[in-house]
Amino acid sequence: MKIKRFYFDLENWLFPNKVLVIFGPRQVGKTTLLIDYLKKTKYKYRFDNGDDVITQDILGSQNLERLKDYASGYELIVIDEAQKIKNIGMGLKILVDHIPGIRIIATGSSSFELAGQVGEPLTGRKRTLTLFPVAMLELLDKYNRFELDQQLEKLLIYGNYPDIVTQNDKREKIQLVNDIAHSYLLKDILELERVKGAKILIDLLRLLAFQVGSEVSLNELGSNVGLDKKTIARYLDILEKSFVIFNVRGFSRNLRKEITKKSKYYFYDNGIRNALIANFNSLALRNDTGILWENFLFMERMKKRSYHNIYSNIYFWRTWDQKEIDLIEERDGKLYGFEFKWGAKMNKPPKDWIENYEEAEYKIINPDNYLDFIL
Repeated sequence: MKIKRFYFDLENWLFPNKVLVIFGPRQVGKTTLLIDYLKKTKYKYRFDNGDDVITQDILGSQNLERLKDYASGYELIVIDEAQKIKNIGMGLKILVDHIPGIRIIATGSSSFELAGQVGEPLTGRKRTLTLFPVAMLELLDKYNRFELDQQLEKLLIYGNYPDIVTQNDKREKIQLVNDIAHSYLLKDILELERVKGAKILIDLLRLLAFQVGSEVSLNELGSNVGLDKKTIARYLDILEKSFVIFNVRGFSRNLRKEITKKSKYYFYDNGIRNALIANFNSLALRNDTGILWENFLFMERMKKRSYHNIYSNIYFWRTWDQKEIDLIEERDGKLYGFEFKWGAKMNKPPKDWIENYEEAEYKIINPDNYLDFIL
């Protein structure tokens, strides 16, 4: 089964003398997206990989004549895994500034490296897209809403990576998601300086896997893995910029008892989270279905906001006396609160929320109405 990705036609995001930067986790389909696009492009193109030492040498050289020779005769330059190339931002800047009409696509599985390199040099010269694991709104191209709902348990357990979504055999799904979690996901991170090794990162991620939807204490994480608070904060930042986890801060405007200083973390993919704790049991045999549900809805909503350009600030809301709302979206001057419940029971909004944010909306998202929320 071939899944049609939301950005299947990159032509809509390509412009002369601009760089299209595509971020996203490893194994999420960035290279496949490029290859599918290049099969039908009207441009004469050159396709290289950042792992290639010759490509690294030329694009990292900042030598105008070498770069002009490299791009000569091409209308489109495509660099996969561009984060591997030192000074790639300056190299791409020279190309778009000195070759009339050139179009460039660069992909990266680590925004920690690539974004840092292209940020300042390509100011005003780039467009950025993020490709996520397969979104439910992308699967709507293959399934109707009833059929899509039938896929829910598989997605909660095995996740949304393309190779896993298209695989029907349970054992193969487990093998694939374990390979991604333990062989691919941390590859870029472990190549960075001052990262002590895979074991500490895996231990840290396992701790986070059990705390999805809960506030995280850096001191507690540090004591459990034997690292100081400052190092834990740095590792979490790297893991976030490598598209493994996502950080959410607490929301507050009025109440002194609102929690604002702590963070919650979600995984970009449920399958990765389950691989880290080695649990692929069915929902009927689990005691963490609520966690899987919250993580799934949070990320599917993120995909929807990203793909449909719904610009908003996002938070969680919680008070010291344990009143909470899982997701707050602040957009167009208005607040929208969403509480994620696996059970169908419709809870009332917290009294403190209603009294202090009278114009805010509030909605329970459960298995009966979630498709509207994420599609």
